[in-house]
Amino acid sequence: MFDCIIRCYERFRLLSYRRLFHLLRERDGSLSATEAFAVDVIYLLRGPTVREFADCIGISQPNATYKVNSLIQKGYIEKIPSALDRREAHLHVTEKFMRYCQEGEGALAGAAHILKERFSPEEVHTFTRMMETLTEALDEEAEGKAPADASDNN
Repeated sequence: MFDCIIRCYERFRLLSYRRLFHLLRERDGSLSATEAFAVDVIYLLRGPTVREFADCIGISQPNATYKVNSLIQKGYIEKIPSALDRREAHLHVTEKFMRYCQEGEGALAGAAHILKERFSPEEVHTFTRMMETLTEALDEEAEGKAPADASDNN
């Protein structure tokens, strides 16, 4: 089972890298590899502050601010003031970046459709529960908590 998860994860990474390298080929307002990964992290964090972005990738806040300003200038992200505290702003990707994300999602949507065609609704439901459990375990790992059943490596 572990090998299967690793192979699937590797395929997801390849799809993601293809999407990111597509961003790098753009002429006007092109991104460096570091910038492409930075904007993808901002997308995956779903509206982080500059501090949350900096903490996630392990850089200083001034360095994160520099990267964020460059991405804003190139039109890939924007700062949205917080509704609760106007001194705080959240980073959101723009439509320019989302166009590239949708390309990768098409491949995943096609794969999900194949699963629905080849497996019973009960099997799809079980698979969905397994993927949700895997996602929760990865979230716990990212937060520094050990997953509940970490001793079972099968």
